[in-house]
Amino acid sequence: MVVFAIAGGVTLVHVLTNGRYGLHRDELQTLTDALHMDWGFVAYPPFTPFVERISLAIFGHWLIGLRLASVIAQAAVIVVTGLMARELGGGRLAQATAALAIALSPLSLFEGTEFQYSSFDYLWWVLIAYFIVRMLKSDNPRWWLAIGATMGVGVLTKYTMAFYMAGIVGGLVLTRARRFLTSPWFWSGIGLALVICLPNMLWQVQHDFISYHFLHHIHVRDVGEGRADGFFRLQFRICTNYVSAPLWIVGLICFFRDSRYRMLAWMYVIPFVLFVVSKGRFYYLAAAYPMLLARGSAAAEDWVKSLAWGWRWAVEGIFFTALAACGLFFAAIIVPFASSGPLRDFALKHNGDLREEIGWDDLVKAVTGVRDALPAEQRANFGVLVGNYGEGGAIEILGPAYHLPPPIQLTNSGWLRGYPTTPPSTLIVVGWSRDQLDEAFTGCRVAGHNGNPYGLENEESRDHPDIFVCRGPKQPWPEFWKDHQRFG
Repeated sequence: MVVFAIAGGVTLVHVLTNGRYGLHRDELQTLTDALHMDWGFVAYPPFTPFVERISLAIFGHWLIGLRLASVIAQAAVIVVTGLMARELGGGRLAQATAALAIALSPLSLFEGTEFQYSSFDYLWWVLIAYFIVRMLKSDNPRWWLAIGATMGVGVLTKYTMAFYMAGIVGGLVLTRARRFLTSPWFWSGIGLALVICLPNMLWQVQHDFISYHFLHHIHVRDVGEGRADGFFRLQFRICTNYVSAPLWIVGLICFFRDSRYRMLAWMYVIPFVLFVVSKGRFYYLAAAYPMLLARGSAAAEDWVKSLAWGWRWAVEGIFFTALAACGLFFAAIIVPFASSGPLRDFALKHNGDLREEIGWDDLVKAVTGVRDALPAEQRANFGVLVGNYGEGGAIEILGPAYHLPPPIQLTNSGWLRGYPTTPPSTLIVVGWSRDQLDEAFTGCRVAGHNGNPYGLENEESRDHPDIFVCRGPKQPWPEFWKDHQRFG
């Protein structure tokens, strides 16, 4: 089946290229949390660290293995989108078109290059849409068990699932699907979702809803820095392939015009409006497009079949050529096809996420060099204090090979884990500015430098070029820890 061939091709591309460069700073945070498993973490729910804990046990630090779960998730998205097109009346052409449109969407391509909670969140949204299509088509309320289970796992993956759930409830109330509200299967599905995510909710209660405070802080930061700008434009440029825009627009219109499936239109529109009003990031809505593309592809297939033979081949040829050209252009930016040469330079110039995968080994080696240069009495009781979760992850994940101690980190869940029972008398400090150090610590001096062998500018080389050695905080450790909690 062509849909599986497309998914297999995408999987092969990611497997062949995901070993380039190194871990992304976000991946380093997830791996660090995976070593300290709990029912919740400051920055996200526990599902993704749990998956990576398993990956670490199986693959160690092998990049391709660590990213394999995300690759499988994106392959599944492609397959499920094709199956959704079939359930909505599409033949082979519609199924292949929908699958290819997702496979060549920039965000879908990106989600297979790293393990992020958004990679799995993408899959849960698409699976829920597929289950709802099956339910509406068969009029079988038992599908609510699958829907509820997936929503529960979705909440354990990324909290923006709540926006999708609002769309599902709104779609029920606003369409004839409201008949399911009286079904015991609907309430059983809701109960199942609550049971699945209950441990994380209890964790939030125990930790004073710290993730809410984190999300509020990050949202204010994103809006202030303009990261929420361009929401409408980026729906076309990143969330979907430019060329596929007519398909998902037609899909949305078709859903609204079809009383049986109108619920799915509201499942897109309601989260869209909520994200616009709340100034959400553009990619939050990306996973809502596969269901629209599936319906639009089915409608496009019906239209193309009505054309004369010559016109049909012309339309299909132009569409698929343009779709592939646009997809390959963005793939050259997103997928690390080359480790050297013009193609690598092009990707690194346009892709900040790839640049954030470079230099972590060099950072750990630089810290090791500073450690080795310390006098013996200072090496006897030293610690490594980091400024962000990327640095913390690098020291915790890569540092043991250099016999470095676990990092002391004030950011996100690192702050919850606290500082050593016996605080170090000497600190090697990474990721702090000189002004921050002079305010908080005593006896600081520059002892080393942080960079990367390519001379690339990323957050570490640009903002944190110096490594310091300090005697300790000016405040007692408990007060210092309380006053310097960070979200990032």
